[in-house]
Amino acid sequence: MANLITIARLILLFVVIAMIHFRPVELALVSMILLGVVFAGDGLDGWVARRRGSTSPFGAVFDIAGDRIAETVLWVYFAWERVIPLWVPFLVIVRGGMVDAVRSISYSEGMTAFGEKNMMRSNVTRWLTAGRFMRGLYGYVKAAAFVFLTGYFGYIQPEAAGTWLDRLLSLDVIRWFGWANVWLAVALTVIRGLPVLFDAMPYIRSGRGNQQQPANSAVATGDPEG
Repeated sequence: MANLITIARLILLFVVIAMIHFRPVELALVSMILLGVVFAGDGLDGWVARRRGSTSPFGAVFDIAGDRIAETVLWVYFAWERVIPLWVPFLVIVRGGMVDAVRSISYSEGMTAFGEKNMMRSNVTRWLTAGRFMRGLYGYVKAAAFVFLTGYFGYIQPEAAGTWLDRLLSLDVIRWFGWANVWLAVALTVIRGLPVLFDAMPYIRSGRGNQQQPANSAVATGDPEG
C-alpha cells in the first residue's frame, strides 16, 4: 500500500507539471493545491507502512527514491522555465548522487537511512538528517517553495495581469516569504547532505561496504528522506 502511494504521488507530480506548463495562470490554484497534496503524501506513505506493519528495506529505499525524483524533477523544471538559476538543480543532483552513493555502502551492512540502525555517528548529524523536527521542517520548506514557484511562474505570465495571482504576488511580503522558502530549501538540501558524507568516511576508508551481509539483517523504517 505504501509503495502504491509513492507511485501515485509521482504520477500526480507529472500531471501537475503538465498543468503548470500548459495552463500556468488558469490552473495555477489547482496546481498549487495538488502540488501540496504531492508533498503531503511524503509522510503518508511511511505512516501507512508503519501502521500496516509492512516496512521493508525496499520500501524505505523506494520511498527515498520517490522523494528524490519529485524534488529533482521540480528543480529541473523550474530552472528550465528560467524561474530559478540553472545551478540549483545541478547542485541538487550532485548532492543527491553523492548521498545515495555513500548510503548504499551502509545499506550493504544492513543499515537504513533512518530508524535505530542508521549510519549516523553523532547526535548532531542524527538530528540534522534523521530527527523528526528537521525532516518535518525540510518537508514543509520544500512544499512551500515549490507551491510558491508554481504561483510565481503563473504570476510572471503576461496574461496574469489583473488576476488574483497578480494581486497576491504583487505584495512584497508574499514574494519575500516565497523566495525565503526557496533559498532555505536549497540551503537545507546541502546542510542535511553534508553529515551523511561525513559519517560515511569510516565505511569508505575501511572498505567495509564490499562485505556482504544477510538480507534480513535490518528492518527499514519507511520514513521519508526528504
